[in-house]
Amino acid sequence: MKRTKYRKREQQVVTGVQLNLDTDGFKYNYWGGLQLCRAGDWLVDNNGECYTIGEESFRKTYEEISPGRFVKTAAVWAIETRQCGSVKTNEGYTEYVEGDYLVANNEDGSDAYAVSKEKFEQMYERIE
Repeated sequence: MKRTKYRKREQQVVTGVQLNLDTDGFKYNYWGGLQLCRAGDWLVDNNGECYTIGEESFRKTYEEISPGRFVKTAAVWAIETRQCGSVKTNEGYTEYVEGDYLVANNEDGSDAYAVSKEKFEQMYERIE
């Protein structure tokens, strides 16, 4: 099945802080799996949902609109799932259920993550 190209809706602004510290990072449980945050990664608050995004991925896909406030400007490629499973992310693994979306920052499916159907349809719109 082919991925479809989407963009984040304009109103979707996140708050982000880069972990610019001399640290080994930290581990946390989220999305049904263990996640790893490394030095240089970003801690993001997306409407009350907090998680980390790898430094390179964040730099390639987000743009600062005011201090600490960012919008995702890069397109994503997504496909609706037909079964339950998990996807390897840059930070760890994310579980998903049938009907959720597998979203990738790259057309080849790399830099992937899962988003629930409801959240995906609220946050993204198809690019024609």
